[in-house]
Amino acid sequence: MPLRSDEDVVRLRQLVREQLVAAGFSLIDQTKMVTAASELARNTLRYAGGGEAHVIPVSDGNRKGLRLSFVDDGPGIADPEQALTDGFTSGGGLGLGLGGARRLSDEFQLDTAPGKGTTVKITKWKPF
Repeated sequence: MPLRSDEDVVRLRQLVREQLVAAGFSLIDQTKMVTAASELARNTLRYAGGGEAHVIPVSDGNRKGLRLSFVDDGPGIADPEQALTDGFTSGGGLGLGLGGARRLSDEFQLDTAPGKGTTVKITKWKPF
C-alpha cells in the first residue's frame, strides 16, 4: 500500500484494524497496532516524503499474528538508538513515534542507514 498522503494513512489504519478484527485480536491489541501503524506511517511521510506499507498475516505454528512493514527510500536515520529514545525528535514532534511503536508491538525491527532509507517491521502475536 503506498504512503503518499494523509488519506493513505487513514486507509492503512482501516486495513490494519480490519485484519486484526478478522484474526480475533482484542480491542486493546487492535488499538495498540493501529496506533503504532499510524505513527510509523506518519514518520514515513514526514521524514522520507513517503514510501509504502505492507500488511502481512503471519503464523508460527503456536500463534498467529500481523506484521506491518514500512519501507522508504528517504535519508535514513543517522543514530537509530537516539531516534528510539523517548522525547528525541528531529522534526518538531513529541518524539514518541519509533519508541512508542516498539513498546506497542511484540516484535520490532529497524533497518536503516544514512542515505539508504529505512525499513521498520512490527509484529503483534495472538496465541491460537
